[in-house]
Amino acid sequence: MIHNFNAGPSILPRQVFEQASQAIVDFNNTGLSILEIGHRTPLFQAVLDEARALIKELMHLDNDHEVLFLHGGATTQFFQVPMNLLDEDAKAAYLDCGVWGSKPIKEAALFGTVEVVASSKDKNYSYIPKHFQIPEDAAYFHYTTNNTIEGTQMHAIPDTRIPLVADMSSDILSRNMDFNRFALIYAGAQKNIGAAGVNMVVVNKNILGKVKRRMPSMMDYRKHIENGSMLNTPPVFAIYVCMLTLRWLKEQGGVTAIEKINDQKAALLYDTLDRIPLFRPTVEKADRSKMNVVFVMDNPDQEKAFLDLCKKEGMIGVKGHRSVGGFRVSLYNALPLSSVQILVEVMQHFALKHA
Repeated sequence: MIHNFNAGPSILPRQVFEQASQAIVDFNNTGLSILEIGHRTPLFQAVLDEARALIKELMHLDNDHEVLFLHGGATTQFFQVPMNLLDEDAKAAYLDCGVWGSKPIKEAALFGTVEVVASSKDKNYSYIPKHFQIPEDAAYFHYTTNNTIEGTQMHAIPDTRIPLVADMSSDILSRNMDFNRFALIYAGAQKNIGAAGVNMVVVNKNILGKVKRRMPSMMDYRKHIENGSMLNTPPVFAIYVCMLTLRWLKEQGGVTAIEKINDQKAALLYDTLDRIPLFRPTVEKADRSKMNVVFVMDNPDQEKAFLDLCKKEGMIGVKGHRSVGGFRVSLYNALPLSSVQILVEVMQHFALKHA
């Protein structure tokens, strides 16, 4: 049996694979593949409508928030956000807590002034800065809710009157929060929502249309809203997989139910790491991510042996990101608790043998 701990593209529910594979051969008994149906036909419009409706239901969104499925992945949003929200003579506030926090800062600086309110780079992004001040004259405040590479997570929404913009790629729909507090949310699909190839954007339409610059139609959120995410040919199959994954999440009991399971998985793994001296989590305890658990060994010479054992036991994606090293275990929604239990058993066995 394979246990998929990849950070993304990541594990998806088994039933989603089965339904998607059937749709590749024959979509809804039409005799057509999902890969060849017209994107402007009622067949696909029903898929898109259901995917949007499920997002709004699962996130409890109000009528001011629109749901878009766009090309380009989350990295496109690094520049599309400031293009739509930041004038050349205005300022945006950003929090730098990791690789995926620093990249959007560079992109935003192409469109206006960027103020970095705090950074944890001084300790290799192993913590979330506290008590930082968000300037009240900023057009918006941008932060990354969960840092995939470094394994940190913001566990509370910042208290500010400034419009909030968040990259939620790594923990979207994994825990309850008041999503209506955000002016804009974006997330690459390939972790908790679906397959790679589409980016989900949730935007409060009241924040749009306030910048003076002209922009290409494909970069204007208002154009995408007007055209229902079909300003050009959408990534049909990726959106279909999103719809199936969102259906699955609803069947599990929604975000509230999956959060309880995610809490169990994270608690089991962190408790094990804290008990076994051989392994050491790299993140300050208060800021540990429940989606991406990053840890190292005090004796690096033992790392290869542990990775070899994981591979032997069918565990995929345990090796840490090249910029951090060590190990990273991703605990996304579709990962069963049983996989974490087996990983813990392997860690305990390895510790007994090598202590």
